[in-house]
Amino acid sequence: MNFPIRTSLAALIALISAQAFAQITLYPREGWRGRPMSVSSSVRDLSTTGFDNRASSVVVERGRWEVCSQPYFQGECKVLRRGSYESLEGMGLNDNISSIRAVPPRRRVDEMAYAPEPVAQPSYEYRMRPSERVYEAPITSARAVVGPPEQRCWVERQQVEASGGSGTAGAIAGALIGGVLGHQVGGGSGRDLATVGGAIAGAAVGSNVGRNAGNQYAQNVQRCEAIPSRTPQYWDVTYEFRGTEHRAQLSSEPGRTITVNRDGVPRM
Repeated sequence: MNFPIRTSLAALIALISAQAFAQITLYPREGWRGRPMSVSSSVRDLSTTGFDNRASSVVVERGRWEVCSQPYFQGECKVLRRGSYESLEGMGLNDNISSIRAVPPRRRVDEMAYAPEPVAQPSYEYRMRPSERVYEAPITSARAVVGPPEQRCWVERQQVEASGGSGTAGAIAGALIGGVLGHQVGGGSGRDLATVGGAIAGAAVGSNVGRNAGNQYAQNVQRCEAIPSRTPQYWDVTYEFRGTEHRAQLSSEPGRTITVNRDGVPRM
């Protein structure tokens, strides 16, 4: 066997090996929703499959895959590692994949050519599987479940009265002044009584004056209150399928029917 034949044969074996151990599933909606298309070999032009510019999320089951925005692996291309890509929006490929091919295991790929790291495993349990038959089941009840109360806080400017301070000083000053004035009135025991009375009155007046003048200050006070949430966290749905009642929790508001597989498990 000459060298060119050996080289071509080795390349063919590598290509077949890469495709045998590679599989990717394309979904038409974000979050692995909608009827998918599974691919296990290179597709030069997705328009021949009816899935051109339709992929919005991807699950790479095995291997590495290069996806491109134009047919024949042209345009903007990214290499997807094994894992789940909930949305292709961030890499500029949402509804913008026209060709796809498996990357041979031994081929070195520049790190800049890779898409961002995917989720390790598919996290959306209700994703539709390839070639899976689905049915429509009538929904009998749907209840929106809201989250816990939300806390709303604000800051108020409030006048606060301090203890002691100017009020005490005013009371002492008022007592001294009142005592002096009372001492100047009358004579003998009457003068003594006037002195005591003047001190008491002066203390009361001085205390009030001090309290009103300098014993108050403004400060910021935070106040909070709990407000009932109106945002549904999920919908608790009951439906019937083949004579059996089923329940499921959905992240979006359902319609009159729900799509399920043959076991009655939702498929979104």
